[in-house]
Amino acid sequence: MKTLRLGKAFTLLESGPVVFVTTQDGDTDNVMTISWTMVVDFTPVFAMTTGPWNHSYAALQKSGECVISIPAVDMIDQVVGVGTCSGADTDKFKKFGLTAMKGRHVRAPLIKECLANIECRVVDIVSRHNIVVLEGVAAYFDGSRKEKRTIHAVGDGTFIVDGRKIDRKKMMRSKLPAGI
Repeated sequence: MKTLRLGKAFTLLESGPVVFVTTQDGDTDNVMTISWTMVVDFTPVFAMTTGPWNHSYAALQKSGECVISIPAVDMIDQVVGVGTCSGADTDKFKKFGLTAMKGRHVRAPLIKECLANIECRVVDIVSRHNIVVLEGVAAYFDGSRKEKRTIHAVGDGTFIVDGRKIDRKKMMRSKLPAGI
C-alpha cells in the first residue's frame, strides 16, 4: 500500500448520500447542500455537519427545524449548483428549478423533485464539532420516480453513484428493527 496524505483520509470515509437541507427563517425558504450526514441509530435520529459559514445555519438555529431532501443522480447539477452559491443573495429554489412543497410538521419546505424528504426537528447542536443532531418527525418517498440512485460525495469534487443492491435481509433479520 502507498501512503495517503492524512489530509485526504476523509475522502475514504465520506458518508451517506449527498442531501439538500431546507430551512425557513420566518420569511424565506432556503436550501443548502450537505454531504456530511449520518444515521445515529435505527430510530429516526440523524446528524449532519454544518455551521455559521452556511447562510441557512442561522435559520436552522432559530427555527429548530429543517427538511432533509434526498436527490437522485439526475439532480447532480442542481446539487452542485446549490452547494456553490449562497442563499444570502440567491433564491436557490428559483435558480435551480426546485419546487418547494409545504410539510405537515415543520415550516421548512419539502423539495418535490427529490426522491425522499424527511421533516426534522433539531434536538442538539454540538458546537465544538459543528454537528447538528436531528430527529425525524415525518418521512416521504416518491416510489413513482424513475431514477432512484443517490449520489455520494468523495470530498474532492467527484461523486459516486449507488449501484446494484445486494439483499441479505434474511441473514441479518435478528439484528434489524421490526418492520424493516
